[in-house]
Amino acid sequence: MPEYSDIEMAIEYVSSAPEGTNRVVYDKVSRRFFYASDFSGENEIPDDLDWKQCVEMPHKHELDLGHDLVFRFVEQVIPSEEHTVHKFFTRPGAYARFKDFLDRRELLQAWYDFEALAQREAIERWCKDNGLEITANKGAESDPLPGST
Repeated sequence: MPEYSDIEMAIEYVSSAPEGTNRVVYDKVSRRFFYASDFSGENEIPDDLDWKQCVEMPHKHELDLGHDLVFRFVEQVIPSEEHTVHKFFTRPGAYARFKDFLDRRELLQAWYDFEALAQREAIERWCKDNGLEITANKGAESDPLPGST
């Protein structure tokens, strides 16, 4: 069974480019991750892979960890600033402006904590929905994470 950090890293890789550009496939039988990227032209995914035994890692947008997460945070923490934050996301550089905005209000750490918790919950839910039992990271207990079974 994969470790949480390996799943997290795979999703980060997939999410580091536009959807469909980077791919990561986890083979439940061999317990291996296979990476591919249209940018680099690299493709570790074997031609004879049994897709019935595999799961493809999602992009963060599939987990609602993009703009939707920003607006959930704003709604909960600074609802009076929703219009201001919305304007950030009408042009490129939105996340930098958003984080600068939060930093000036001493809310940046609150955002990072909110984002980390939401990401962990989304990954654990996705793993459960896709039949992946995950374990804690190396050095931690090897028992399944709560909610992952």
